[in-house]
Amino acid sequence: MLMKSLSRSTFVGLFALLTLLMVTTRFKHFGDLMHLPDASMAVFFLGGLYLRRHLAFVFFVLLAVGLDWVSVRYAGVSDFCVTAAYAFLPLAYAVLWYGGRLYASQLHESVVSLLGAFGVALVCAALSFAISNGSFYWLGGRYAHPHVAEYLERLWQWGPLFVRTTLIYVAVALVLHACTMWMVRRGDGHAWQVRP
Repeated sequence: MLMKSLSRSTFVGLFALLTLLMVTTRFKHFGDLMHLPDASMAVFFLGGLYLRRHLAFVFFVLLAVGLDWVSVRYAGVSDFCVTAAYAFLPLAYAVLWYGGRLYASQLHESVVSLLGAFGVALVCAALSFAISNGSFYWLGGRYAHPHVAEYLERLWQWGPLFVRTTLIYVAVALVLHACTMWMVRRGDGHAWQVRP
């Protein structure tokens, strides 16, 4: 069964779940308390994969900015990363969202399809991190004498951590997707049924 448009109740449920995931992991007060790594990159990929709507993308960008503002202004988080390069974050998030959105029509419960989604998430997460990290390094004004060797070293130092964290969240979501599709096939599955 190919992934079709979600029912309204499923859309609202996933929208709320992804919002909760971003709030609890991006806002450091909650994230540190629960020891959860930031799921923002995964939220954008999964949002594109399941929610797909452009306005939902705008909502999550605004939510990310709002959470960062509250973290810096009221929760004592350093503003070191808030530079002119911060303006490139929507582009980095768009790579994730629209990569997921492009793959959405190929998503179903087969192992090959799920591995394909995981592979797309890997490529999108790596590209997204390169955009956000690259813009910070080259345009953020935090490094007096930026050069390619140092940038590549920093990219390799931090990139795998961010990509790995994203992929862990995406893998969990894809396993839940497969289990849900299996339950829908076995029973009536009205709550999770997709529209034809």
